Amino acid sequence: MASDLQRKKTSIVFTAMDSNGDGFLERADFEALTDRWEHIRGGADQGRLREIMMSWWDTLRSASDHDRDDRVTVDEVLSVVSDLGTMLDLVVATAESMFEAVDEDGDGLVSAPEYGRMIHAWTGNDAPTDAVFARLDLDGDGSISKSEFVRHWVEFWAGDDADAPGTHVFGEV
Repeated sequence: MASDLQRKKTSIVFTAMDSNGDGFLERADFEALTDRWEHIRGGADQGRLREIMMSWWDTLRSASDHDRDDRVTVDEVLSVVSDLGTMLDLVVATAESMFEAVDEDGDGLVSAPEYGRMIHAWTGNDAPTDAVFARLDLDGDGSISKSEFVRHWVEFWAGDDADAPGTHVFGEV
């Protein structure tokens, strides 16, 4: 069973992704998020971003759409979240794909502006991201490496530590 913190984190992401507010995640929600992100990013490799996001939808749907109606409820997501600690290979694979999506220039690092654009796409607003970015930049070098990003992604999805930097990978919780 998901903890209160896991419920809170999952609900934040779920609500941000549920573009029409109907209480379900569907392919159209992932397409809408991708459209927002593409618009914010501009001319970067849009095809690859879309491929990554639709792959994440396919993974989420196959893991959590228990009634096979091509819609995922927050409770269905939470049923998977509580088991993610035993599926770390899947969490890491998703993190590596998402890192590729966030690393717009392909330099192997996520800069503060790249991170800010990701958060803007997810939340739909221009909330300040400097404090969260600083928390995620573990070595203080001004960027988030792939290993840092993967660690944070695992902390967010499979972790239950409110003080872990990854708890805030999608912004302040």
